[in-house]
Amino acid sequence: MADHDRIEGAAKNLGGKVKEAAGKVTGDTKLQAEGKADQVEGKVQNAVGGVKDSLRDKD
Repeated sequence: MADHDRIEGAAKNLGGKVKEAAGKVTGDTKLQAEGKADQVEGKVQNAVGGVKDSLRDKD
């Protein structure tokens, strides 16, 4: 079973991509920046979840 962090991280990453695209379409640089930040946060959270999964698999 996938770790909760991986699922949330993937969702944040996807949401960030949507925000960034919306910012590009509307010309809203703040929304674009928020989208990029959300993507980074999502990738980090996904990586943390991957580590947790790896550690759980070793037990």
